[in-house]
Amino acid sequence: MSDPIIAVILLTLLIGLLAMGVWVALALTLVGVVALVFFSNAPVGLIIATTFWGHSHSWALTALPLFILMGEILLRSRMSDDMFTGLVPWLSRAPGRLLHVNVFGCAIFAAVSGSSAATAATIGRMSVPELTKRGYPESLILGTLAGSATLGLLIPPSIILIVYGVATEQSIARLFIAGILPGLMLITLFAGYVAVRTWMNPSLIPPIEERYSLREKFAASRRLIPVAFLIIGVIGSIYAGLASPTDAAALGVVLAALLAWLSGSFSWKLFGEAVMSAVRTSCMIALILLGAAFLSVAMGFTGLPRNLAAWIGAMDLSVPMLLFALTIFFIVLGCFLDGISVIVLTTSIIMPMVSAVGIDPLWFGIYLVIVVEMSQITPPVGFNLFVIQGLTGIDILRIAKAAFPFFLLLLLGVLLITIFPQIVTVLPNMMGS
Repeated sequence: MSDPIIAVILLTLLIGLLAMGVWVALALTLVGVVALVFFSNAPVGLIIATTFWGHSHSWALTALPLFILMGEILLRSRMSDDMFTGLVPWLSRAPGRLLHVNVFGCAIFAAVSGSSAATAATIGRMSVPELTKRGYPESLILGTLAGSATLGLLIPPSIILIVYGVATEQSIARLFIAGILPGLMLITLFAGYVAVRTWMNPSLIPPIEERYSLREKFAASRRLIPVAFLIIGVIGSIYAGLASPTDAAALGVVLAALLAWLSGSFSWKLFGEAVMSAVRTSCMIALILLGAAFLSVAMGFTGLPRNLAAWIGAMDLSVPMLLFALTIFFIVLGCFLDGISVIVLTTSIIMPMVSAVGIDPLWFGIYLVIVVEMSQITPPVGFNLFVIQGLTGIDILRIAKAAFPFFLLLLLGVLLITIFPQIVTVLPNMMGS
C-alpha cells in the first residue's frame, strides 16, 4: 500500500476517534497501534512498554507540574485581584482606557501562570463583569480577553514551550528567554489595536468616570509588587544562569505560596485544591505526551515521516513557502486539537523538514507557539473560547467573531518574526551557553 493511502487511513482514523469524543491520549495510542499492526512488522507490546517507560521520567518535564501548581496557587489567592486593582488607575485615561486591563492583566498573569486557559479564567472573572457594568462594548471586552489570554502560551514560563523543548530536545531556558521579545511585541500590537480602534470611534467606550492623582496611582501600584517580585524571581534566575527551568519552577511554587499566604487570602484548603487541580492538569498533559510519543515511534516504523520529509524536500520549497504551508497546516489542525496535542503530534514529522531547509529550531519553536496561539481562538476547539463561554454564557461563535481581529494580529506577529528573526534570537544569543 502506498504512503499517501496509509497516511489518509491513519489521519481519518485519528479524526474519527477525536470526533467521537475519545480522549486525545487514547486516540493517539490507538492510531499508533493500528499503524504498527497493519503497516509494519514491529512488536506492538514491546514498543508500547519501552516508549511509555522511556518518556515517563524526563527531568526536563518536571518543571511542567511545578509551573502548573504555581499558576493554580495564584488563581486561588488575592494576588490576581490585587493585580487588577493596581492596573486600573494607570490605564483609566489611556486610549481605550480600561480595555487595556485585559491586555496588560493577561500579560502579567501569563508571566506567572504559564497557562492560556488559567489566564483567560482569572482575568476574565475579574474584568468581564466590571467592564460590562461600566458600559464597554461586548465585542471589545471578549476580543481583548480571548486574544490577550493566548499570551499565556508564549510569555515565560510557558507550559507549551516546555513541551516543545522536551519533544525536540531544545534548551527550555533558551526557549523561555526567546519568548520574551515576541511576547512584548504581541502586547504592543494588541494594545495598539485597542487604542487605534477607540481613537477612530470614541463613542465605543464610556466617558472617564474617575480621576486618579499621581499619589493614588503609586499607592495602587504597591499591589503589583508581589507579582513583579515573583516574575523577577522566576525569569531572572533562569536568565542569570542561577537556576534551571526546573529549579526556577520549584522557586516559583515556594514564592507563590509564600506571597499568597502573606496576602491573607490563602489557606490549607485552597492549597489542597490547587494541588489536586495541578495533578489533574499535569496527568492529562503527561498522558497526551505519552500517546504522542508512541504514535511518533509507530510512524517511524511505518517510514511515513521519512518519506514525507523526502517528498517535501524533493519539491524544493523555499523557506517562506514552507513556512506558509506549515502555517496553514497548523491553523487547520488547531481547529480540531488543543495546542499541546498539535505540538507533540507533529514535531517528529515536521522537524526533519525544518532542519533540512536550515531553519533554527529555537526560532521555529516560537513561531510554532504563536501559530498555536491562533488555534486557541478558532472554533470548534478553541480552548480560550470555551473558557470564556463558561465564564459568560455567551455563544461561542460570537466570542470567536470578537476575537477575530486578534487572530489577524497574531498572524501579523508571525510575519514580523519571519522578516525579523532577531526578535526571537537576540536575547538567547546574549545568554551565551
